[in-house]
Amino acid sequence: MKISVLGCGRWGSCIAWYLDKIGHEVTVCGLKDAPEFIQLSEHRKNDYLSFPNSITMTPELGEAIGSAEVIVISISSQYLRSYFDDISKHSLSGKTIVLCMKGVEASTGKRLSEVVGDFIDPKQTNVAVWVGPGHPQDYVRGIPNCMVIDSENQAVKEKLVNEFNSELIRFYLGTDLIGSEIGAAAKNVIGIAAGILDGLGYTSLKGALMARGTREIARLIKALGGNEFSAYGLCHLGDYEATLFSAWSHNRRYGESFAKGIKFDKLAEGVMTSKALCKLGTDNGVDLPIVESVYNVLFENLDVREAIARLFERSVKKEF
Repeated sequence: MKISVLGCGRWGSCIAWYLDKIGHEVTVCGLKDAPEFIQLSEHRKNDYLSFPNSITMTPELGEAIGSAEVIVISISSQYLRSYFDDISKHSLSGKTIVLCMKGVEASTGKRLSEVVGDFIDPKQTNVAVWVGPGHPQDYVRGIPNCMVIDSENQAVKEKLVNEFNSELIRFYLGTDLIGSEIGAAAKNVIGIAAGILDGLGYTSLKGALMARGTREIARLIKALGGNEFSAYGLCHLGDYEATLFSAWSHNRRYGESFAKGIKFDKLAEGVMTSKALCKLGTDNGVDLPIVESVYNVLFENLDVREAIARLFERSVKKEF
């Protein structure tokens, strides 16, 4: 299968490496002036992995799109709309778009598949999402994990799962596109909360965070028309180890650095996603105390200890 990966950051480069490893014809496209693209083009490696010669590198978006049956996109989720302004200038008829970012558009509250839907004809172009746990640092060492591919088109997701499945990544067929996208995006917000707890020395509270965070996101998924049990699957709860505990989690590290007053300059998708989820919660009448606490700490200058105190002062409720 001819596949183009648009984006060559940490996850994009790992996806390209993986898809080449299992036998697909892979082209990677990035901005010619971006440090990540320059490093991979000139040295065929980055801080995480090395590219074999079988992977083609190009800065030409039209070339990457034109040659591919499947277009995998792995960029910052908040830039997807502006990126699609460029992508949509090229023919996408008969192609499948696979979104590998985990976020919600902050300005609109739209899921990423909905953002893409603003640009394409769904009768001509298919859209799928690839979500679930895993870090490049583990995959390149041969440590396996499980992930999910979801789409509103059953045939498309079955084909992708069959083509992408291997001994390194076991893929499952998603059954709830809304839940898969919201769950995957929301785990990054919970990851920031976990990092804040680590930064305060409250790591033992992360168990309660996991239990209540999952329940909170399940309520939101249900209110949006999805299956609340998706929150307990690989898209959300199944990704907690990689996001709430791993030393490689950008969102956890962002939260920890924030609590310690240290600047963290790498992408943490959960920052803007907290804003987007607060909008969804307000618009749909869903109580999201943990998400709102993260938002208030990041955007409204609420002290982190005060945020935790407010959570503990909430009225008594049944667990379920």
